[in-house]
Amino acid sequence: MSNRSPSEVVARRNGMELRRRRRPPLTAEEMSMIGSSKAFQPVSLKQEGDDQPSETDKLSMEDGDLGKDPVPSQISRQPSVTESTFYPNPYHRPYISRKYFVTRPGAIETAMEDLKCHVTKTSGETIQGFWLLTEIDHWNNEKERILLVTDKTLLICKYDFIMLSCVQLQHIPLSAVYRVCLGKFAFPRMSLDKRQGEGLRIYWGSPEQQSLLSRWNPWSTEVPYATFTEHPMKYTSEKFLETCKLSGFMSKLVPAIQNAHKNSTGSGRGKGLMVLTEPILIETYTGLMSFIGNRNKLGYSLARGSIGF
Repeated sequence: MSNRSPSEVVARRNGMELRRRRRPPLTAEEMSMIGSSKAFQPVSLKQEGDDQPSETDKLSMEDGDLGKDPVPSQISRQPSVTESTFYPNPYHRPYISRKYFVTRPGAIETAMEDLKCHVTKTSGETIQGFWLLTEIDHWNNEKERILLVTDKTLLICKYDFIMLSCVQLQHIPLSAVYRVCLGKFAFPRMSLDKRQGEGLRIYWGSPEQQSLLSRWNPWSTEVPYATFTEHPMKYTSEKFLETCKLSGFMSKLVPAIQNAHKNSTGSGRGKGLMVLTEPILIETYTGLMSFIGNRNKLGYSLARGSIGF
């Protein structure tokens, strides 16, 4: 009989079991094979053509100097790929642009084709260009408009991009236009609803001759001028970048007006065209109507969500 206690017997059995489960130490050859495995090789993020060593290269060189083997391990390099956008716009959100029906496939093309057919049937004039701009009325309300410049006429079209139909078409003889102003928007000092940016105003009548009733009537159509600015969808694509550019519209409009004045015999003004750079005044003070309408984009053909169940 052994004089060992039960606790010593259990401890001895546990030690024998641990010695059985203990794995033999790795040899030097096995350790070198693990060190040279491709799965544990560092990857360099340095681009091709860069002569400066990366942080991974420096660490691998320092490890090679400290170790017994002076030959550094191979490092696989993967060139980085950078994608660029043709017209970058950090403020553009695709889901917002989809709300505007004018950006739907074929909408702007259908509108241009309808207006081409109208000009061909009515006057037969040569169309010099189409533009998608925002009209700002005398009460600071924004309205989506298509503009056409022909040899003799400026057409301002209110187009329904939901039903794809022309709702209203205003004809302005180019020979009647006598002043074009380009500049930043200006408001009375006590105005509560101001806007930033630049606009273009076209005069074909004198504002001094405008009646007081039409001046303070937000739905008046007797205003002898029109004010435009760039459409909010200008930066959605290359196509809209050209169609919504205010400078491109002015570069076509001014020569067309000058040619119309030369060819016109009954203009009666005798002053020609004045192209000015000055602030564009919008006489609104409270601006509650334009504040609600412009914040909700009521002047645009816009998807406003489902109403029924």
